[in-house]
Amino acid sequence: MSILVVGSVGLDDVQTPFGRRKGALGGSSTFFSTAASLYGQVRLVGVVGTDFPQEYTDFLANRGIDLRGLQVAEGKTFRWAARYDYDLNVAQTLDTQLNVFAQFHPQLPEDYRSSEYVFLANIDPELQIEVLEQVQSPRLTALDTMNYWIDFKKDALTKAMSMVDVVLINEAEARQYAQTFSLIRAARKLLDLGPKALVVKRGEYGAVLYVNGGNLCRSCFFAPAYPLEKIEDPTGAGDSFAAGFMGSLANSGDHGPEGLRRAVVHGSVVASFAVQGFSVDRLSTLTMKEIEGRYEDFKRFVSF
Repeated sequence: MSILVVGSVGLDDVQTPFGRRKGALGGSSTFFSTAASLYGQVRLVGVVGTDFPQEYTDFLANRGIDLRGLQVAEGKTFRWAARYDYDLNVAQTLDTQLNVFAQFHPQLPEDYRSSEYVFLANIDPELQIEVLEQVQSPRLTALDTMNYWIDFKKDALTKAMSMVDVVLINEAEARQYAQTFSLIRAARKLLDLGPKALVVKRGEYGAVLYVNGGNLCRSCFFAPAYPLEKIEDPTGAGDSFAAGFMGSLANSGDHGPEGLRRAVVHGSVVASFAVQGFSVDRLSTLTMKEIEGRYEDFKRFVSF
């Protein structure tokens, strides 16, 4: 079982009410691959500059992540700076420097093309399409996106979403794309594009899964967020959620409604650990035993 992830690898400067970190390991594919490596073999495709710290490359390699798809280009690595106030659902971007990421085009090593599971992190939808055109008969494909692409590359995003099995998107973006206040209407519009399932991320309020077909009770599933007393940094929570989600599906092989529901809970569990440290600090020590423990907690939280 192999999971391919294509996305950003970068350096983050992050401030929260609970601390700050400068030059931390970041990027969507970094968070995803660090967490997903607990579930199986991960193949990472991205780009870094010649200034990317060797210790970060070593960290990823020591997780067993296949880095043959990680390009090293002359120049500086993608950098992102942000601040969170007490509303941790909202990141205030202070600075974005694309650097070598601005010229990035994903080139998959030949054996990556046969990856069984493909996750396209939040990147230009035209690049997501490039990857989808390179892979060969994957068992399941999924993508994440953001409001910027809805505003400026909606046609390309629409095409990309029509080519995958699962779309992950946050609540505001789903409404923005569908131009409706109703999340149910937004879900139907997005599913009409072709995906088999839609996962709407709701931050501290959990996530909602919608699947094609059936009545509302059968096609809709709500999962809460894991209740936490302490949060340090919400950066990467969505990518960590995707890692748990894809990892669960890859391990179980069950892509039906029940398998998707379990995968959403795995996503919520992994995200709950990610936010308990800056950068990938908490993910770096996470074990499958801890994931299974919180998964059992979830069963008790929602049982009635």
